[in-house]
Amino acid sequence: MKLLSYFSLFLGLLTISIKAQNTPAPIKLIHIVLTANHPDWNYKLNEEATIKIAVLRYGSPVENVEIEYQYGLEQLAPEKKGLLKLQNGVGEINIGTKNTPGFRQLKVQAKIDGYVYKDEINVGFAPFEIQPTVSMPKDFDSFWKKAIAENNKIPMDAVITPKPELSTATVDVYLVRLQNYKLGQYLYGYLSKPKDNKPHPVLLNPPGAGVKKITPITSYAEQGFISLTTEIHGVSPEINDSDFGAVREKLKDYWAINLDNKDNYYYKSVYLGCVRAIDFLTSLPEFDKKNVVVTGGSQGGALTIVTAGIDKRINYIASFYPALSDNTGYLNNRSAGWPFMFSDKYQNNSSEKINTMKYYDVVNFARKTSVPGFYSTGYNDNTCSPTSTLSAFNSVKAPKEIVITPISAHWRFNETDAKSVKWLREKCGIE
Repeated sequence: MKLLSYFSLFLGLLTISIKAQNTPAPIKLIHIVLTANHPDWNYKLNEEATIKIAVLRYGSPVENVEIEYQYGLEQLAPEKKGLLKLQNGVGEINIGTKNTPGFRQLKVQAKIDGYVYKDEINVGFAPFEIQPTVSMPKDFDSFWKKAIAENNKIPMDAVITPKPELSTATVDVYLVRLQNYKLGQYLYGYLSKPKDNKPHPVLLNPPGAGVKKITPITSYAEQGFISLTTEIHGVSPEINDSDFGAVREKLKDYWAINLDNKDNYYYKSVYLGCVRAIDFLTSLPEFDKKNVVVTGGSQGGALTIVTAGIDKRINYIASFYPALSDNTGYLNNRSAGWPFMFSDKYQNNSSEKINTMKYYDVVNFARKTSVPGFYSTGYNDNTCSPTSTLSAFNSVKAPKEIVITPISAHWRFNETDAKSVKWLREKCGIE
């Protein structure tokens, strides 16, 4: 028995040792570098774009490597495919031009020692001249004014539960439940408040896409805001895993639920939930009575613009690569943003569904936004395409600034995050 025990201990130590020796590599063995001949990846209309390609191993060119490539309009069927043998690991491809504002995309891959390595690049042609394809309904304002008035009749019935186990030395965290849209229907959020009991700006942080349990975010409170991080599906973060799995399965395509009926479309309660969250934040005794901020990315970036478009209590926003922007792009031979509503993937092209999205498309809320905004996106984003996000940005007439990091995809750099928080703090007068 003692021998067996020692053997078991040896196996356990060996397993730990093997795991320790197999930490995932932080970089790729083979690195494909795509370099546009314009450093900002921006081109004039009818100007041709040339992309330099380098395939590197240990930082040095791989000899006589062959790449497969394809290029064309962003996220649409490629116009050309081919093979290119790189001399000394370096070559270039002219991917053409556009005579209308938009993006072209190059995708490449190389097979080396049995492994396939891929990369891609999107470049813009007059990107700040891109105009949306979605139109504005004549009754857009009255539709949302009526919806908010009806929602105001629903008592907020706020339940605030202290969560000391989630709090920090400087921030108190609470689980919040708010009634919204219908009696007995709720949304949840984590409230984070600085412990100093002083007045502070309030900040709404709506979530990205998906059905997932929210977690508290205390970083905004550490920067001087009273923040509320929310979910949108009425799912408590304390739900058990079995029930949560059933909810997630039921809502796996929530963005398409009741899409043929603008009065009952799924996102109606979501958009009104953002207004309800502002109701709650502005009711707090620690609210400074001056500054109301919204910030988020992807679906959260969309809800940021939506909230500013229909709630005039908002003072400043910071929106990153907003989803749900210019959904009719695919009906006009160009890319659109998540959730790719009218692409071939979903076949949602009925006139009723197209009409409904006019009332929910982020572009139309961008047109209504009247407050200063900080925006950011990347050109290599295949989830919320730059064509769609810039359709929204270009529709904003209010004071605005944008940080473009062309190399980024559906993520952002820490430096951009820091810039947005600094911008919001300065606007709100936080020292």
